[in-house]
Amino acid sequence: MKIAERLQTVTRVFLDTAPVIYYVEANPQYRPIVEVIFDRLDNGALTAVTSPVTLAECLVFPYRLGKSEAVQGFSDLIVNGSGTEFVLIDQETAKKAADLRARYNLSLTDAFQIAVAIASGCDAFLTNDIALKRVTELAVIVLDEVEL
Repeated sequence: MKIAERLQTVTRVFLDTAPVIYYVEANPQYRPIVEVIFDRLDNGALTAVTSPVTLAECLVFPYRLGKSEAVQGFSDLIVNGSGTEFVLIDQETAKKAADLRARYNLSLTDAFQIAVAIASGCDAFLTNDIALKRVTELAVIVLDEVEL
């Protein structure tokens, strides 16, 4: 299915770590698809939600490689990007993450990501982790399953 078709009914999408990295690093395989998402964010047709988990995961390699410009670039995009809401993890979200982890056997980071998406009213969760499709509380869009 085409990415534009998958997004027809989506107004709020959670950005998991991989799509953000693909966009920032201009990954040749995924960049054209994630550009569709970021173009919609820029023109106001879509709102993205991110979390501290997305930020922390995206910053590991830039910190490891001492790339302070990349740290700042990821931080700017994830926390203050056009059409992006950075949502903190609170007590209720932590409880939801525990429930999701218990029911779906998710990793703690994945459970936090999904919990933030649900708590912030996202219609969809954009990822490249096919295992997250077992979550039924919201639509999970896997980049490897969509085309331009």
